[in-house]
Amino acid sequence: MKKELYDIGVAPPLGEVPAKMHGWLIRADRFGEPIKAFKKEVIDTPNISENEVLVYVMAAGVNYNNVWAGLGMPIDVIATRNKQGESEDFHIGGSDASGIVYKVGSAVSNVKVGDEVVIHCGTWTKECEMEKAGKDPMYDSSFHIWGYETNYGSFAQFTRVQSHQLLPKPKHLSWDAAAAYMLVGATAYRMLMSWAPNNVKKDDVVLVWGGAGGLGCMAIQIAKAMGAKPIAVVSCESKIEYCMQLGAVGCINRNDFDHWGMLPHWDDEQAYNDWAKGARKFGKAIWEIIGEKRGVDIVFEHPGEATIPTSIFVCETGGMVVICAGTSGYNATMDLRYQWMRQKRFQGSHFANDEQAIGINNLVMEKKVDPCLYKTFNYDQLPDAHQMMYENKHAHGNMSVLVGATDFNQGVKSH
Repeated sequence: MKKELYDIGVAPPLGEVPAKMHGWLIRADRFGEPIKAFKKEVIDTPNISENEVLVYVMAAGVNYNNVWAGLGMPIDVIATRNKQGESEDFHIGGSDASGIVYKVGSAVSNVKVGDEVVIHCGTWTKECEMEKAGKDPMYDSSFHIWGYETNYGSFAQFTRVQSHQLLPKPKHLSWDAAAAYMLVGATAYRMLMSWAPNNVKKDDVVLVWGGAGGLGCMAIQIAKAMGAKPIAVVSCESKIEYCMQLGAVGCINRNDFDHWGMLPHWDDEQAYNDWAKGARKFGKAIWEIIGEKRGVDIVFEHPGEATIPTSIFVCETGGMVVICAGTSGYNATMDLRYQWMRQKRFQGSHFANDEQAIGINNLVMEKKVDPCLYKTFNYDQLPDAHQMMYENKHAHGNMSVLVGATDFNQGVKSH
Protein backbone atom coordinates (compact mmCIF):
# COMPACT_ATOMS: atom_id res chain seq x y z
CA MET A 1 0.00 0.00 0.00
CA LYS A 2 1.33 3.42 -0.97
CA LYS A 3 2.37 5.51 2.03
CA GLU A 4 1.29 9.13 2.38
CA LEU A 5 4.55 10.27 4.04
CA TYR A 6 8.07 8.89 4.44
CA ASP A 7 10.56 9.75 7.17
CA ILE A 8 13.57 11.90 6.36
CA GLY A 9 16.32 9.64 5.02
CA VAL A 10 13.91 6.87 3.98
CA ALA A 11 13.48 6.91 0.21
CA PRO A 12 10.14 5.86 -1.31
CA PRO A 13 10.36 3.14 -3.96
CA LEU A 14 11.85 4.67 -7.12
CA GLY A 15 9.19 6.63 -8.97
CA GLU A 16 6.65 6.55 -6.12
CA VAL A 17 5.69 10.09 -5.09
CA PRO A 18 3.99 10.34 -1.68
CA ALA A 19 1.20 12.85 -1.13
CA LYS A 20 3.06 14.59 1.70
CA MET A 21 6.68 15.58 2.34
CA HIS A 22 8.88 17.00 5.07
CA GLY A 23 10.47 20.42 4.58
CA TRP A 24 12.07 23.40 6.28
CA LEU A 25 9.71 26.35 5.76
CA ILE A 26 9.98 30.09 6.16
CA ARG A 27 6.82 32.08 6.92
CA ALA A 28 6.40 35.83 7.17
CA ASP A 29 5.35 35.79 10.83
CA ARG A 30 8.77 34.48 11.84
CA PHE A 31 11.09 36.51 9.61
CA GLY A 32 14.38 37.03 11.39
CA GLU A 33 17.70 35.34 11.97
CA PRO A 34 17.94 31.86 10.38
CA ILE A 35 17.89 29.98 13.67
CA LYS A 36 14.31 31.23 14.23
CA ALA A 37 13.07 31.74 10.67
CA PHE A 38 13.30 28.08 9.56
CA LYS A 39 10.78 25.59 10.97
CA LYS A 40 10.14 21.94 10.09
CA GLU A 41 6.69 21.25 8.65
CA VAL A 42 4.85 18.58 6.67
CA ILE A 43 3.15 19.84 3.50
CA ASP A 44 1.71 18.55 0.23
CA THR A 45 4.26 17.32 -2.30
CA PRO A 46 4.10 19.75 -5.25
CA ASN A 47 2.64 18.79 -8.61
CA ILE A 48 4.65 19.31 -11.81
CA SER A 49 3.78 20.65 -15.26
CA GLU A 50 4.65 19.04 -18.59
CA ASN A 51 8.10 20.68 -18.70
CA GLU A 52 8.99 20.08 -15.06
CA VAL A 53 10.67 17.35 -13.04
CA LEU A 54 10.24 16.20 -9.44
CA VAL A 55 13.57 15.37 -7.79
CA TYR A 56 14.08 13.46 -4.55
CA VAL A 57 16.64 15.65 -2.77
CA MET A 58 19.69 13.83 -1.42
CA ALA A 59 21.59 16.93 -0.26
CA ALA A 60 21.15 20.70 -0.48
CA GLY A 61 23.70 23.49 -0.71
CA VAL A 62 23.78 26.45 1.68
CA ASN A 63 23.86 29.93 0.13
CA TYR A 64 23.33 33.41 1.47
CA ASN A 65 20.19 33.98 -0.59
CA ASN A 66 18.14 31.99 1.91
CA VAL A 67 19.65 33.90 4.79
CA TRP A 68 18.05 36.91 3.06
CA ALA A 69 14.82 34.96 2.55
CA GLY A 70 14.66 34.16 6.27
CA LEU A 71 15.31 37.77 7.22
CA GLY A 72 12.57 38.96 4.87
CA MET A 73 14.97 41.46 3.33
CA PRO A 74 15.93 43.12 1.08
CA ILE A 75 12.61 41.76 -0.23
CA ASP A 76 9.81 39.65 1.19
CA VAL A 77 10.03 36.70 -1.20
CA ILE A 78 6.63 35.34 -0.14
CA ALA A 79 4.76 38.62 -0.66
CA THR A 80 6.55 39.18 -3.96
CA ARG A 81 5.39 35.81 -5.31
CA ASN A 82 1.87 36.37 -4.00
CA LYS A 83 1.71 39.62 -6.00
CA GLN A 84 2.69 37.61 -9.07
CA GLY A 85 -0.23 35.24 -8.55
CA GLU A 86 1.23 32.38 -6.51
CA SER A 87 -0.90 31.30 -3.57
CA GLU A 88 1.50 29.66 -1.09
CA ASP A 89 2.02 31.56 2.16
CA PHE A 90 5.38 29.90 2.79
CA HIS A 91 8.83 29.66 1.26
CA ILE A 92 10.92 26.53 0.82
CA GLY A 93 14.42 27.73 0.04
CA GLY A 94 17.49 26.01 -1.31
CA SER A 95 19.16 26.91 -4.61
CA ASP A 96 21.67 24.04 -4.84
CA ALA A 97 20.97 20.32 -4.74
CA SER A 98 21.91 16.81 -5.72
CA GLY A 99 19.25 14.15 -6.04
CA ILE A 100 17.39 11.45 -7.95
CA VAL A 101 14.70 12.01 -10.58
CA TYR A 102 11.37 10.59 -9.33
CA LYS A 103 8.84 11.98 -11.83
CA VAL A 104 9.05 13.73 -15.21
CA GLY A 105 6.53 15.85 -17.09
CA SER A 106 5.01 14.64 -20.34
CA ALA A 107 7.19 16.95 -22.48
CA VAL A 108 10.50 16.13 -20.73
CA SER A 109 13.04 14.13 -22.73
CA ASN A 110 16.47 15.03 -21.29
CA VAL A 111 16.15 13.01 -18.05
CA LYS A 112 14.33 9.92 -16.84
CA VAL A 113 13.23 8.45 -13.53
CA GLY A 114 16.24 7.13 -11.65
CA ASP A 115 18.80 9.58 -13.05
CA GLU A 116 21.25 11.01 -10.51
CA VAL A 117 21.44 14.77 -11.04
CA VAL A 118 22.65 18.13 -9.81
CA ILE A 119 20.46 21.21 -10.19
CA HIS A 120 21.34 24.71 -11.35
CA CYS A 121 19.15 27.54 -10.10
CA GLY A 122 18.34 29.48 -13.29
CA THR A 123 14.67 29.34 -14.34
CA TRP A 124 12.81 31.04 -17.15
CA THR A 125 9.65 30.57 -19.19
CA LYS A 126 9.98 27.93 -21.90
CA GLU A 127 10.53 29.59 -25.28
CA CYS A 128 10.76 33.03 -23.67
CA GLU A 129 11.15 36.07 -25.89
CA MET A 130 14.90 36.35 -25.37
CA GLU A 131 15.49 32.69 -26.17
CA LYS A 132 13.29 32.87 -29.28
CA ALA A 133 15.34 35.88 -30.40
CA GLY A 134 18.56 33.93 -29.99
CA LYS A 135 19.61 35.93 -26.96
CA ASP A 136 20.56 34.95 -23.43
CA PRO A 137 17.39 33.83 -21.57
CA MET A 138 18.87 35.37 -18.43
CA TYR A 139 17.92 38.77 -19.82
CA ASP A 140 14.27 37.79 -20.08
CA SER A 141 11.75 39.20 -17.62
CA SER A 142 10.76 35.63 -16.71
CA PHE A 143 14.22 34.77 -15.34
CA HIS A 144 14.21 33.84 -11.64
CA ILE A 145 16.49 32.11 -9.15
CA TRP A 146 15.00 28.74 -8.14
CA GLY A 147 14.72 28.33 -4.39
CA TYR A 148 14.82 32.07 -3.77
CA GLU A 149 12.57 33.83 -6.29
CA THR A 150 10.62 30.59 -6.79
CA ASN A 151 9.15 28.26 -4.19
CA TYR A 152 9.87 24.58 -3.54
CA GLY A 153 13.65 24.76 -3.41
CA SER A 154 15.92 22.02 -2.11
CA PHE A 155 15.20 22.25 1.64
CA ALA A 156 12.57 19.49 1.46
CA GLN A 157 12.31 15.83 0.50
CA PHE A 158 11.17 16.69 -3.03
CA THR A 159 11.81 19.71 -5.20
CA ARG A 160 10.08 20.90 -8.37
CA VAL A 161 12.38 22.14 -11.16
CA GLN A 162 12.38 22.92 -14.86
CA SER A 163 13.90 20.08 -16.86
CA HIS A 164 16.71 22.22 -18.32
CA GLN A 165 18.03 22.86 -14.78
CA LEU A 166 19.19 19.25 -14.45
CA LEU A 167 22.73 18.08 -15.18
CA PRO A 168 24.45 14.73 -14.56
CA LYS A 169 25.85 14.28 -11.05
CA PRO A 170 29.64 13.79 -11.21
CA LYS A 171 30.10 10.12 -10.40
CA HIS A 172 33.17 10.64 -8.21
CA LEU A 173 31.40 13.00 -5.80
CA SER A 174 29.39 12.19 -2.68
CA TRP A 175 25.86 13.58 -2.49
CA ASP A 176 26.86 16.39 -0.14
CA ALA A 177 29.83 17.48 -2.26
CA ALA A 178 27.69 17.37 -5.42
CA ALA A 179 25.18 19.73 -3.79
CA ALA A 180 27.78 22.34 -2.88
CA TYR A 181 29.21 23.86 -6.05
CA MET A 182 26.68 24.70 -8.75
CA LEU A 183 25.38 28.12 -7.67
CA VAL A 184 28.79 29.61 -6.88
CA GLY A 185 30.56 27.62 -9.60
CA ALA A 186 28.25 28.62 -12.43
CA THR A 187 28.25 32.23 -11.22
CA ALA A 188 32.05 32.29 -11.26
CA TYR A 189 32.16 30.53 -14.64
CA ARG A 190 29.93 33.14 -16.28
CA MET A 191 31.97 35.95 -14.72
CA LEU A 192 35.27 34.63 -16.03
CA MET A 193 34.35 32.85 -19.24
CA SER A 194 31.49 34.70 -20.88
CA TRP A 195 32.40 38.36 -21.47
CA ALA A 196 34.49 38.23 -24.63
CA PRO A 197 37.00 39.53 -25.40
CA ASN A 198 37.69 39.69 -21.66
CA ASN A 199 37.09 35.99 -20.97
CA VAL A 200 39.97 34.46 -19.03
CA LYS A 201 42.89 33.21 -21.13
CA LYS A 202 46.24 31.55 -20.63
CA ASP A 203 48.66 33.70 -18.62
CA ASP A 204 46.01 36.29 -17.71
CA VAL A 205 46.41 37.72 -14.23
CA VAL A 206 43.11 37.38 -12.32
CA LEU A 207 42.55 39.13 -8.98
CA VAL A 208 40.03 37.20 -6.88
CA TRP A 209 38.42 38.99 -3.95
CA GLY A 210 37.43 36.67 -1.10
CA GLY A 211 39.61 33.90 -2.44
CA ALA A 212 38.77 31.46 0.36
CA GLY A 213 35.00 31.96 0.11
CA GLY A 214 32.44 30.00 -1.87
CA LEU A 215 32.74 32.18 -4.98
CA GLY A 216 36.44 32.79 -4.66
CA CYS A 217 37.45 29.14 -4.36
CA MET A 218 35.59 28.44 -7.61
CA ALA A 219 37.16 31.43 -9.39
CA ILE A 220 40.69 30.41 -8.43
CA GLN A 221 40.19 26.90 -9.80
CA ILE A 222 38.51 28.04 -13.03
CA ALA A 223 41.28 30.56 -13.71
CA LYS A 224 43.92 27.90 -13.03
CA ALA A 225 42.14 25.42 -15.33
CA MET A 226 42.33 28.00 -18.13
CA GLY A 227 46.05 28.50 -17.59
CA ALA A 228 45.68 31.91 -15.96
CA LYS A 229 47.43 33.28 -12.85
CA PRO A 230 44.92 33.85 -10.03
CA ILE A 231 45.85 36.10 -7.10
CA ALA A 232 43.65 35.70 -4.03
CA VAL A 233 42.68 38.50 -1.66
CA VAL A 234 41.98 37.14 1.83
CA SER A 235 41.06 38.51 5.24
CA CYS A 236 43.59 36.62 7.39
CA GLU A 237 46.89 34.77 7.10
CA SER A 238 45.24 31.44 7.94
CA LYS A 239 43.44 31.41 4.57
CA ILE A 240 46.57 31.83 2.45
CA GLU A 241 47.62 28.17 2.41
CA TYR A 242 44.09 27.10 1.41
CA CYS A 243 44.05 29.46 -1.59
CA MET A 244 47.55 28.42 -2.66
CA GLN A 245 46.49 24.77 -2.61
CA LEU A 246 43.59 25.64 -4.92
CA GLY A 247 45.98 27.16 -7.45
CA ALA A 248 46.56 30.80 -6.51
CA VAL A 249 50.00 32.10 -7.54
CA GLY A 250 49.97 34.44 -4.56
CA CYS A 251 47.79 35.98 -1.86
CA ILE A 252 47.25 39.45 -0.44
CA ASN A 253 45.87 40.09 3.05
CA ARG A 254 43.46 43.01 2.74
CA ASN A 255 43.97 43.85 6.41
CA ASP A 256 47.48 45.04 5.51
CA PHE A 257 45.78 48.06 3.89
CA ASP A 258 43.48 50.78 5.22
CA HIS A 259 42.31 52.74 2.16
CA TRP A 260 39.04 50.84 1.69
CA GLY A 261 35.73 52.55 1.07
CA MET A 262 34.22 54.94 -1.42
CA LEU A 263 36.60 57.02 -3.51
CA PRO A 264 37.16 60.51 -2.04
CA HIS A 265 35.99 63.38 -4.24
CA TRP A 266 38.64 64.47 -6.72
CA ASP A 267 38.55 68.08 -5.50
CA ASP A 268 39.52 66.98 -1.96
CA GLU A 269 43.19 66.77 -2.85
CA GLN A 270 44.47 65.53 0.51
CA ALA A 271 41.89 62.76 0.91
CA TYR A 272 42.27 61.69 -2.71
CA ASN A 273 46.05 61.54 -2.42
CA ASP A 274 45.80 59.49 0.78
CA TRP A 275 43.52 57.02 -0.99
CA ALA A 276 45.82 56.87 -4.03
CA LYS A 277 48.80 56.11 -1.79
CA GLY A 278 46.98 53.08 -0.38
CA ALA A 279 45.83 51.93 -3.81
CA ARG A 280 49.38 52.17 -5.19
CA LYS A 281 50.63 50.13 -2.23
CA PHE A 282 48.04 47.46 -3.07
CA GLY A 283 49.09 47.54 -6.73
CA LYS A 284 52.72 47.09 -5.71
CA ALA A 285 51.75 43.94 -3.79
CA ILE A 286 50.35 42.58 -7.07
CA TRP A 287 53.58 43.49 -8.92
CA GLU A 288 55.61 41.60 -6.33
CA ILE A 289 53.57 38.46 -6.92
CA ILE A 290 53.60 38.49 -10.73
CA GLY A 291 57.13 39.85 -11.09
CA GLU A 292 56.33 42.79 -13.34
CA LYS A 293 54.83 46.28 -13.13
CA ARG A 294 51.40 45.85 -14.71
CA GLY A 295 47.74 45.68 -13.82
CA VAL A 296 45.53 42.62 -13.68
CA ASP A 297 43.57 41.45 -16.71
CA ILE A 298 40.40 40.50 -14.83
CA VAL A 299 39.23 41.55 -11.38
CA PHE A 300 36.72 39.09 -9.89
CA GLU A 301 34.56 41.44 -7.78
CA HIS A 302 31.79 40.93 -5.26
CA PRO A 303 32.54 43.07 -2.14
CA GLY A 304 31.42 46.17 -4.06
CA GLU A 305 31.44 49.55 -2.36
CA ALA A 306 34.57 49.07 -0.25
CA THR A 307 36.77 47.67 -3.02
CA ILE A 308 35.53 48.93 -6.41
CA PRO A 309 37.81 52.02 -6.47
CA THR A 310 40.86 49.83 -5.93
CA SER A 311 39.65 47.16 -8.37
CA ILE A 312 39.28 49.76 -11.10
CA PHE A 313 42.66 51.25 -10.22
CA VAL A 314 44.64 47.98 -10.49
CA CYS A 315 42.82 46.76 -13.62
CA GLU A 316 45.06 46.75 -16.70
CA THR A 317 44.35 48.98 -19.70
CA GLY A 318 41.70 47.12 -21.74
CA GLY A 319 41.01 44.81 -18.81
CA MET A 320 37.76 44.08 -16.99
CA VAL A 321 36.28 44.35 -13.53
CA VAL A 322 33.37 41.88 -13.39
CA ILE A 323 30.99 42.00 -10.42
CA CYS A 324 28.16 39.78 -9.16
CA ALA A 325 27.36 41.24 -5.72
CA GLY A 326 27.91 44.07 -3.28
CA THR A 327 28.49 42.53 0.12
CA SER A 328 30.10 45.70 1.51
CA GLY A 329 27.58 48.11 -0.06
CA TYR A 330 26.09 49.18 -3.37
CA ASN A 331 27.47 52.67 -4.12
CA ALA A 332 30.35 52.07 -6.53
CA THR A 333 32.70 54.99 -7.18
CA MET A 334 35.47 55.36 -9.73
CA ASP A 335 37.66 58.01 -11.33
CA LEU A 336 36.21 58.25 -14.82
CA ARG A 337 39.37 59.84 -16.22
CA TYR A 338 41.21 56.55 -15.87
CA GLN A 339 38.14 54.56 -16.89
CA TRP A 340 37.76 56.09 -20.34
CA MET A 341 41.41 56.92 -21.07
CA ARG A 342 42.55 53.38 -20.28
CA GLN A 343 39.42 51.79 -21.71
CA LYS A 344 38.66 49.54 -18.78
CA ARG A 345 35.45 47.52 -18.67
CA PHE A 346 33.11 47.41 -15.68
CA GLN A 347 30.80 44.43 -16.22
CA GLY A 348 27.83 43.22 -14.18
CA SER A 349 27.15 39.47 -14.06
CA HIS A 350 24.38 37.38 -12.49
CA PHE A 351 24.31 33.60 -12.08
CA ALA A 352 24.45 31.67 -15.38
CA ASN A 353 22.54 30.17 -18.30
CA ASP A 354 22.37 26.48 -19.29
CA GLU A 355 25.56 26.60 -21.36
CA GLN A 356 27.58 28.10 -18.51
CA ALA A 357 26.14 25.67 -15.95
CA ILE A 358 27.20 22.83 -18.24
CA GLY A 359 30.64 24.43 -18.48
CA ILE A 360 31.30 24.35 -14.75
CA ASN A 361 29.78 20.88 -14.41
CA ASN A 362 32.15 19.58 -17.08
CA LEU A 363 35.14 21.03 -15.21
CA VAL A 364 33.95 19.29 -12.03
CA MET A 365 33.42 15.99 -13.85
CA GLU A 366 36.93 16.32 -15.31
CA LYS A 367 38.22 16.88 -11.74
CA LYS A 368 39.66 20.27 -12.70
CA VAL A 369 37.39 21.99 -10.16
CA ASP A 370 36.65 20.65 -6.69
CA PRO A 371 33.41 21.61 -4.85
CA CYS A 372 35.50 22.81 -1.88
CA LEU A 373 33.07 21.31 0.62
CA TYR A 374 33.95 22.79 4.00
CA LYS A 375 31.26 21.28 6.22
CA THR A 376 28.23 19.01 5.96
CA PHE A 377 25.25 19.29 8.32
CA ASN A 378 22.48 16.78 8.96
CA TYR A 379 18.86 17.67 8.17
CA ASP A 380 18.04 18.87 11.69
CA GLN A 381 20.97 21.30 11.57
CA LEU A 382 19.77 23.25 8.53
CA PRO A 383 19.00 26.46 10.50
CA ASP A 384 22.39 26.18 12.24
CA ALA A 385 24.18 26.08 8.87
CA HIS A 386 22.45 29.29 7.79
CA GLN A 387 23.03 30.92 11.15
CA MET A 388 26.75 30.17 10.79
CA MET A 389 26.73 31.84 7.38
CA TYR A 390 24.72 34.79 8.72
CA GLU A 391 27.29 35.30 11.48
CA ASN A 392 30.18 34.80 9.00
CA LYS A 393 31.62 31.99 11.12
CA HIS A 394 32.29 29.49 8.33
CA ALA A 395 36.00 29.18 7.59
CA HIS A 396 36.18 28.74 3.82
CA GLY A 397 34.61 26.97 0.87
CA ASN A 398 31.02 25.71 0.71
CA MET A 399 28.52 23.95 2.97
CA SER A 400 25.84 21.27 2.44
CA VAL A 401 22.91 19.79 4.34
CA LEU A 402 21.93 16.12 4.05
CA VAL A 403 18.27 15.55 3.19
CA GLY A 404 17.62 12.12 1.65
CA ALA A 405 21.19 10.98 2.24
CA THR A 406 21.66 9.83 5.82
CA ASP A 407 25.43 9.45 6.03
CA PHE A 408 28.25 11.83 5.22
CA ASN A 409 28.93 9.88 2.04
CA GLN A 410 26.76 8.11 -0.54
CA GLY A 411 24.37 6.50 1.95
CA VAL A 412 20.60 6.50 1.74
CA LYS A 413 18.08 4.14 3.26
CA SER A 414 15.49 2.55 1.00
CA HIS A 415 11.96 1.68 2.03
